[in-house]
Amino acid sequence: MEERRPRVDARPRNPHANHRGPVDGELPPRARNQASNPPTNALRGEASHAGRHPRANNHPAPYWQREQRFWATGRPVHQGRRNQEGHASDEARGQRHDQENDTRWRNGNQECRNRRPPWSNDNFQQWRTPPQKPTEQPQQTKKLGYKFLESLLQKDPSEVVITLATSLGLKELLSHSSMKSNFLELICQVLRKACSSKMDRQSILHVLGILKNSKFLKVCLPAYVVGMITEPIPDIRNQYPEHISNIISLLQDLVSVFPASSVQETSMLVSLLPTSLNALRASGVDIEEETEKNLEKVQTIIEHLQEKRREGTLRVDTYTLVQPEAEDCVESYRTMPIYPTYNEVHLDERPFLRPNIISGKYDSTAVYLDTHFRLLREDFVRPLREGILELLQSFEDQGLRKRKFDDIRIYFDTRIITPMCSSSGIVYKVQFDTKPLKFVRWQNSKRLLYGSLVCMSKDNFETFLFATVSNREQEDLCRGIVQLCFNEQSQQLLAEVQPSDSFLMVETTAYFEAYRHVLEGLQEVQDEDVPFQRNIVDCDSHVKEPRYLLMGGRYDFTPLMENPSVTGEFLRNFEGLRHPRINVLDPSQWPSKEALKLDDSQMEALQFALTRELAIIQGPPGTGKTYVGLKIVQALLTNESVWQISSQKFPILVVCYTNHALDQFLEGIYRCQKTSIVRVGGRSNSEILKQFTLRELRNKREFRRNLPMHLRRAYMSIMTQMKESEQELHEGAKTLECTMHGVLREQYLEKYILPQHWKSLMNGPVQDSEWICFQHWKHSMMLEWLGLGVGSFTQSVSPAGPNNTAQAEGEEEEEGEEESSLIEIAEEADLIQADRVIEEEEVVRPRRRKKEESGADQELAKMLLAMRLDHCGPGTGAGQEQAIGEWQTQRNQKKKMKKRVKDELRKLNTMTEAEASEIKDVWQLDFSSRWQLYRLWLQLYQADTRRKILSYERQYRTSAERMAELRLQEDLHILKDAQVVGMTTTGAAKYRQILQKVEPRIVIVEEAAEVLEAHTIATLSKACQHLILIGDHQQLRPSANVYDLAKNFNLEVSLFERLVKVNIPFVRLNYQHRMRPEIARLLTPHIYQDLENHPSVLKYEKIKGVSSNLFFVEHNFPEQEIQEGKSHQNQHEAHFVVELCKYFLCQEYLPSQITILTTYTGQLFCLRKLMPAKTFAGVKVHVVDKYQGEENDIILLSLVRSNQEGKVGFLQISNRICVALSRAKKGMYCIGNMQMLAKVPLWSKIIHTLRENNQIGPMLRLCCQNHPDTHTLVSKASDFQKVPEGGCSLPCEFRLGCGHVCTRACHPYDSSHKEFQCMKPCQKVICQDGHRCPLVCFQECQPCQVKVPKTIPRCGHEQMVPCSVPESEFCCQEPCPKFLRCGHRCNHPCGEDCMQLCSEMVTVKLKCGHSQQVKCGYVKDLMCGLPVATKCTTKCGTILDCGHPCPGSCHSCFEGRFHERCQQPCKRLLICSHKCQEPCIGECPPCQRTCQNRCIHSQCKKKCGELCSPCVEPCVWRCQHYQCTKRCFEPCNRPPCCVPCTKLLACGHPCIGLCGEPCPNKCRICHMDEVTQIFFGFEDEPDARFVQLEDCSHIFEVQALDRYMNEQKNDEVAIKLKVCPICQVPIRKNLRYGTSIKQRLEEIEIIKEKIQGSAGEIATSQERLKALLERKSLLHQVLPKDFLTIKEKLAQKNLSVKDLVLVENYISFYDHLASLWDSLKKMDVLEQKRVRTRLEQVHEWLAKKRLSFTSQELSDLRSEIQRLTYLVNLLTCYKITGKKVKESIAVEVNSVQNILEKTCKFTQEDEQLVQEKMEALKAILPCSGLGISEEERVQIVTAIGYPRGHWFKCRNGHIYVIGDCGGAMERGTCPECKEVIGGTNHTLERSNQLASEMDGAQHAAWSDTANNLMNFEEIQRMM
Repeated sequence: MEERRPRVDARPRNPHANHRGPVDGELPPRARNQASNPPTNALRGEASHAGRHPRANNHPAPYWQREQRFWATGRPVHQGRRNQEGHASDEARGQRHDQENDTRWRNGNQECRNRRPPWSNDNFQQWRTPPQKPTEQPQQTKKLGYKFLESLLQKDPSEVVITLATSLGLKELLSHSSMKSNFLELICQVLRKACSSKMDRQSILHVLGILKNSKFLKVCLPAYVVGMITEPIPDIRNQYPEHISNIISLLQDLVSVFPASSVQETSMLVSLLPTSLNALRASGVDIEEETEKNLEKVQTIIEHLQEKRREGTLRVDTYTLVQPEAEDCVESYRTMPIYPTYNEVHLDERPFLRPNIISGKYDSTAVYLDTHFRLLREDFVRPLREGILELLQSFEDQGLRKRKFDDIRIYFDTRIITPMCSSSGIVYKVQFDTKPLKFVRWQNSKRLLYGSLVCMSKDNFETFLFATVSNREQEDLCRGIVQLCFNEQSQQLLAEVQPSDSFLMVETTAYFEAYRHVLEGLQEVQDEDVPFQRNIVDCDSHVKEPRYLLMGGRYDFTPLMENPSVTGEFLRNFEGLRHPRINVLDPSQWPSKEALKLDDSQMEALQFALTRELAIIQGPPGTGKTYVGLKIVQALLTNESVWQISSQKFPILVVCYTNHALDQFLEGIYRCQKTSIVRVGGRSNSEILKQFTLRELRNKREFRRNLPMHLRRAYMSIMTQMKESEQELHEGAKTLECTMHGVLREQYLEKYILPQHWKSLMNGPVQDSEWICFQHWKHSMMLEWLGLGVGSFTQSVSPAGPNNTAQAEGEEEEEGEEESSLIEIAEEADLIQADRVIEEEEVVRPRRRKKEESGADQELAKMLLAMRLDHCGPGTGAGQEQAIGEWQTQRNQKKKMKKRVKDELRKLNTMTEAEASEIKDVWQLDFSSRWQLYRLWLQLYQADTRRKILSYERQYRTSAERMAELRLQEDLHILKDAQVVGMTTTGAAKYRQILQKVEPRIVIVEEAAEVLEAHTIATLSKACQHLILIGDHQQLRPSANVYDLAKNFNLEVSLFERLVKVNIPFVRLNYQHRMRPEIARLLTPHIYQDLENHPSVLKYEKIKGVSSNLFFVEHNFPEQEIQEGKSHQNQHEAHFVVELCKYFLCQEYLPSQITILTTYTGQLFCLRKLMPAKTFAGVKVHVVDKYQGEENDIILLSLVRSNQEGKVGFLQISNRICVALSRAKKGMYCIGNMQMLAKVPLWSKIIHTLRENNQIGPMLRLCCQNHPDTHTLVSKASDFQKVPEGGCSLPCEFRLGCGHVCTRACHPYDSSHKEFQCMKPCQKVICQDGHRCPLVCFQECQPCQVKVPKTIPRCGHEQMVPCSVPESEFCCQEPCPKFLRCGHRCNHPCGEDCMQLCSEMVTVKLKCGHSQQVKCGYVKDLMCGLPVATKCTTKCGTILDCGHPCPGSCHSCFEGRFHERCQQPCKRLLICSHKCQEPCIGECPPCQRTCQNRCIHSQCKKKCGELCSPCVEPCVWRCQHYQCTKRCFEPCNRPPCCVPCTKLLACGHPCIGLCGEPCPNKCRICHMDEVTQIFFGFEDEPDARFVQLEDCSHIFEVQALDRYMNEQKNDEVAIKLKVCPICQVPIRKNLRYGTSIKQRLEEIEIIKEKIQGSAGEIATSQERLKALLERKSLLHQVLPKDFLTIKEKLAQKNLSVKDLVLVENYISFYDHLASLWDSLKKMDVLEQKRVRTRLEQVHEWLAKKRLSFTSQELSDLRSEIQRLTYLVNLLTCYKITGKKVKESIAVEVNSVQNILEKTCKFTQEDEQLVQEKMEALKAILPCSGLGISEEERVQIVTAIGYPRGHWFKCRNGHIYVIGDCGGAMERGTCPECKEVIGGTNHTLERSNQLASEMDGAQHAAWSDTANNLMNFEEIQRMM
């Protein structure tokens, strides 16, 4: 495969260079965790690397400018074939072209490329497989040289390891069995540095994988270690300890990740090291204690591994650091696996847990980290553990599928279908059974959200696989499909999993990805690296100032006082001059709070935040937390020099809990300070911030351009590998998927079927003789064997398995509501998903690619499957198409068959190979056993396919993980350049390793009280010097999964809250700027002791339409529980809140001013169903938890809970109560069961306050704005009908501007009635006569239209005129009394001008000779021959060729030239027995009806005139006496059975039919008169037997009907089907007469084929006509549209002979027409117009749609074209003469022209006369265009005597001759027109040209052409 893979660059490479080596090639997971991490995870390391190098140093100078050679190796092994110089210089050269001068290399620097050592071939031969093409010579692999490796030591570890992993030269470098000591030491040094990178785990594993299998490890290092003992030079001996330390470090890394495969090599090396160390120590070399400890540690690990190996428990690389058994009873949290273990799942082991200490200090940082690690891990493990334990105990229960579990969700019969490639690595398409989940509303369900953890097992959780949801598509979930990403431990087990394996899948609701990242972060962080330990761990209440302020920081607060839109740069440069910088540690120097636009507590918070290294700011609702936070960031950004005190810049890190809060905060920063921001989080809804997402910043061209070269190279290399692997993997994966979608063709299973079984299968059942005829045409023997073949369609085989078939698929689908008209509400699943998915992880699926893949999948399925489940019935076998249009019984049978196949494929029981081997004849098995055997073959096929793609799967996964690490490196570059990095807590957890590298000095956490303490700690790096926590622990707390941990172990206590509780100093904002005092009173003092109102909230206006700005409505209507999701809804509350919302909208509040809040998601969708967008668009509807930090003018709150048990759920949590009651600014209205809530102490206090202020009750009092004394009490939704328009029930009574009263009920909106439309009749007087306006009142009055008598001044007539129209402007309607010139009276009204054209009808004789009535005004034009609109309507009446009179008129038939088609119906009987439906056109076209031919298997759906495809299914005519063995279309080979039928009819009497025939539906007794009615003569005999025709249901006596069907009359000529003697319906269906019917059908098909023509003939004719058309260049030029139409017609498929004849006629006629059009230019301009009209008429007629030309049409067309040809020739010749001819000749020409221009048909007599006259004129008129006759032209040319090519003409066409050689040598003037003629130097004037019409010359006598041709005959003649 390697040979045909694409290459990104020109250089060849080793196909295995990117593998870790031949040993298994598995992916190494994390050290420490026995389970995996997704590919974005990086290797754990210690503290950040101490040394950082400026970015400029990342690009070292090209090494070709440095020293050319550096000897590094010893003597080569193959001395005869290598030079004595070694190879380091060549390595250096090769590498410098690779790494340092890549561009030059690619540009083809041949000199550089050819510098290769002569021995390099041999080294490559050692490992190069498979053989490569000559273009891929491995010698060109670029080597790593000494200087290049030396340069790597100056680089960052990350760059070192990425460079090594990407280089193809590393494997070659480590393959040498000998090398010089200094080179070896350098390699060890570089490798150790590479392995110290923390972010490039996969690259490290790749490098270690190469090292593990190298000669460097096995040969070079042992030799080097042994050589230390004998080293004589002291200086060298003293350097050995450092090198030994490097070797020990590498060995430690190797045994950590490759314990099984590296233990042998490493143990040998480790055994040599102590001897060398002892020898060195004895010689006086100082060995450090740490080196000896590390060696002992490695020795211990290796001894442990060897022991495991001897026990047989060390079989494969677990990629986990294997350590000796710990003595402690409590396992260290640093080595605990993240995923649940077997013991946890099965033994219900209670883990060791400590509570979060919230009232004192921790013993140590280690205990602190351990506590939070264990609590956080237990929070996601416990629900899974307890859920699985409960599940294991319930396995025996019958109702397991219907049972609900509290902690987990269960998915049955889950199949891992196929691996798929994604940007994050390998994911798997998994399918689960959706039947138990019919009630799930997937778009809102929290099931299978991105990042959720699932556990899968097929053996009662003895073994299990862990995976996370990687992609969630709603349409896929509805079909039971989800994509999962398995952890690394599970990936190893997946190799053996088949699509047919059935798993039980268990899901836990926790967002596992966030847990995993944080838990890994806690394991990685060192105790000493936790910042602010004195305060966080020891709880010391003394908080110091930030360390950077010790350098004497002075702040400039000008930007905080100025217009925030002014840029900070401008302010620093100019404004700072007026405002001196101040010492922030001195409060007296600060500006006033008024200057900074802050209140007292906000001012205190700002000072506190800027002067304390750990600042906590509590912001109760509405106190301006975000406002203060933005002021803090603005102060820090505009005084960056204070805290950016080193050369390296560090961004400020802003962390928020939600995407929405992050957007708000970052937008605020951007508005204040146009700074460089990077946003890391879920999809942003902010247009401003979209440009700052990682994805957008990555894609910027300048960023790509500035990326270090090693990253760009690595990117290209890994992308190439990924594409190669993906291509191979995709093909195999689709094959796997296909196997579950139908029955495989037997040829694909042959390899897995035992030879005797294959032979048995293919031979068919031996005892059944009917199978002999099936051998050569069957579509699939596998289908026949499984009972799915053709035999199953005629036999009622009951499907194997239970009879109780489920409903047909699709019948159970729930009906969805029409939701497009309802308001938009964000689905909860989408909201959760948005917070989980980091934007950069989102899956983007191009639709086009999806469509292309779908097409390819269909083709694959067609090839592999004999029967597909996405089709009904047997699949396309051996090129057959699936049958369609079967009888109803067959369709039902196929439906059952499809269901049966689906069930069988999902069954788990298979035959064992031992059982299969004992079977002799597979046809002897029952159907159940056959399916078991098929499933065995299928599993073998699937296992083989799985094995084939496994290596590609591993390759892709490794490459994807390395790519993810590269992405992190790119992101690191982006983040380092930013001033502000904004992250969600999820983003911060995922990018924690990058944050450790970025080292933000200042971290600001918004919503800090909502974040778990572990999340906050994982976000901090040891570099953090300043932490600002902003939040409110009295609002929402962090959410924990396990209630016990939240309450009893204080897991729900955030770092923010804990520090406040242990008396760490904090500032609380005391002035709330949001709520009016009545609302704030609910929080103070019940939740906040002292929260003061800012003066601004005292000025709010009262809420319109209600008596109170705050009110709680009590009720006791019960809630309803929602089946899925543990949610609740309350219909009563939902209806009430919606009606109240509508009421407020009527008070003229904007929709954006109102928010509906509810405490449960279930209520959210209950509300949505009641809120059409037309009314409520713009109103926000939210769950309380998702609305923290938000506010609105009016809040409507639905509390939902109301039940007899008194369960209030989380409504008892004070934090949630606080959020719910603090969102409103001006008005809040709540509805709930207050009696039940009063049992909660906090609610009790709040309700007491409400009662004191009369703000609670069963009814809300509405106040009418228009009638203040009118009040309406409402307690339920229906009460709002009393205020239909939002006012009250009184009429409006507003007097409108028109004087009418408003008809509406009282309404507060549109109080001035500007938009109201009065619908009463208008009463305004609109004229002086007192007439009133007839319109509706709101319409604008129009001028009076009442008619009154008035006298018209111009004529004196009295007329009824509209009142508003003056008499002078009115048009008198009396008849005009004047007479026209023609004598007829004018028909116009008196007031109008007299008509120009008289419309009186008169009879005149038209040009065609017919008399017709026309308008008098047209008579003159007709007399003058001018065109008029009058068309002759006289019936044509000409008898057409078909014998019928022409249906057209004189005009439509062009006065007899082109007759219309005959419209008489043809009614001839066609070959198919249908009557011809076309009009009479001479030759009947093929029948266009649907073909009626059908058999029991299928029906022909073609048109009747087309050839039918014969049915090749086996004939089903069989009875107990005879059976036909032919195919369906062949004549039957059995006689009709004449044995009487023994069945009884429904009436109980015996059947009157015959055996094997359908029983007639008539009874000899019940229907005696009908049955015995004489037709043929034998019907009344008592033993008469009858046949019922299936086509028409008539019954006939069998002997007579047999004779009728089989007789062939001598005089019968017509080939047609026999018809029913009674009704004449063709007989097609009765199998008894199948032979007769088939013979006649065969004859009919022969006739059809003759009519249509053979395919070969048609194809030949088609190609001939295409070639003919291409030659018609004049047609293409003159009539391009018609040319293209013909071309398109010829390009069509399935053309008949008739079609081709039509096309050929079109080509001929259009070609003639084009020639005539082209000839027009040779005629006189005046004549052209008349001829053009004639040509257009022909063209118009020719363009009519037709299937063929009738003989009449051909005759008409030919005669008209012939006429026009004569006319054009005549007029052309006449023009040439210049009309200067004798009068007699002119008369003759005119007479011919008159004949040709007649409008009637051009008859044969006319043509003969014209021919004679044209022949006579030919000798007289010129035909050459020279103005002379032909005879005169010949005489002149002969007289002059020059050869061809001497005749020329001037610009105006006047002829002259050039003598001598024929070349022009002088200029002259034309005697006719005085234009220049001739030329000079044998060159003709440009305006002159050759006159070929004189002598027929093609080129001038003197020309290049003539000279080159060397026409010797002409030269000799001249001589």
